[in-house]
Amino acid sequence: MFLHKHPYPPFIKEDTTKLIVGTLPPPRFSTGDLLEKDVDFCYGSYYNSLWLFIDKIHNLNLRFDNSEEAVQQRKAFLIKHQIGVCDIVASCEREKIDASDLGMKNIKLRNVLGYLQQYPNIDTILFTGGNSKNGPEYFFRKHLKAYGLKLKLVCNEVPRIHSFVIPSGARESVETNRIIKTVSLTSGSGAANISISRLPLYKQLKAKNPDFNTFDFRVMQYREFF
Repeated sequence: MFLHKHPYPPFIKEDTTKLIVGTLPPPRFSTGDLLEKDVDFCYGSYYNSLWLFIDKIHNLNLRFDNSEEAVQQRKAFLIKHQIGVCDIVASCEREKIDASDLGMKNIKLRNVLGYLQQYPNIDTILFTGGNSKNGPEYFFRKHLKAYGLKLKLVCNEVPRIHSFVIPSGARESVETNRIIKTVSLTSGSGAANISISRLPLYKQLKAKNPDFNTFDFRVMQYREFF
């Protein structure tokens, strides 16, 4: 049995307003066996397209390699745009050493709610996937339920948007409730291409422009939130 621990601590600053929440990187990021085009940072897998979307949206000319410069480029972007990263899975066990969400067992979650209370400027969570089993939204719903909280549907169109209310953290001098918006973005993994191709909006855009593809669709979707 392989113990898969998250290799990176949460990346959150005092002025962070948006928080990216996924599960955890592939096992090779925990063992240090990175590929040539992997970046040793959150969402650094060459096969995860999040930074490709961001690079396209902002024309950043990011490096995709093991260099420290590649890491610093990504940190600089997050800091500039007041975006943080706090994946929800702290560790899990795997019988097969792969990146499958469904392959995770004996899962230990991070206290994301605690981080939200610690950093009161955060008002939006960006899930890198929907509510499928062992996805980030799925785990977050379980996490909230433990505190007697739940997501309320705001918009049922992709990307689905929810909200929830949490009590203010200990740093607040006056007790007030705080509304957090969650956005369930289409996953950057190749496995999500099939579900994208079935969306009415994608079919409509593809009909108008045969060159339009699933990468373009994600860039269009992510642009609003990044």
